[in-house]
Amino acid sequence: MYPLEKFASQILAHPDTKKKVDVFSLSMYRLVIFPKALGHIDEAVTDLFDQLDRWVTPVPAILAETFRSLSACRRTGEERFIGCAQLLLVWFHSHFYKVDKISYQGFSENYSPLKELAATPRRDDITGEKWMMILQNLQDEDVEWRASWMVPDEFLYRCGDFDWFPLLGIWGAVGYAPLLVLRQYRSRQFVPATQRLAECEFSYKGNNYRGKIREMSNAWKQIHRMKRII
Repeated sequence: MYPLEKFASQILAHPDTKKKVDVFSLSMYRLVIFPKALGHIDEAVTDLFDQLDRWVTPVPAILAETFRSLSACRRTGEERFIGCAQLLLVWFHSHFYKVDKISYQGFSENYSPLKELAATPRRDDITGEKWMMILQNLQDEDVEWRASWMVPDEFLYRCGDFDWFPLLGIWGAVGYAPLLVLRQYRSRQFVPATQRLAECEFSYKGNNYRGKIREMSNAWKQIHRMKRII
């Protein structure tokens, strides 16, 4: 891990403007996207950031670490969420039409969740207990699963021999089953096979995780699609 103060001094002192921007962007990745170690930048974050110039998308890693952290919070009840809370808040705003009797703009072709959130005054008066009540009382009409123009006729649903997607994060991996949330594709829901799904969640520790990483990486070379079930 690298002290954040060291990167801040490099931003101010480095003569190369592009490298200044790169160091600043890396600091934002550490502070906002992957805020694990307070005051430091994890080496795993720098490794992912280094791959961005080679057109490697950070989306699977962001999703993996978000799901892993939310699962940890659910299991322990008091675990600190280690993920991008801002992106999670954008997801809330763009999917829940009516929260606390406030009507948010729904999906439209010119709608930008990020711009809306930036323009929305921050509310600090909604407590954790209030959020629990809001989520427990959500109705179908309060949720917009997906923008109408983003619903494909077919979608990815499994990789290789897995009945789901294995998502590789920067500190661990987790399985994601699109067939559990077919409503997002406006498709008829059914109970899919989820054997071994829980086994897909693990941290990059010990001696056995590298083989699992190779298996998951190879699975992405064989993706499977299915038609929407109406």
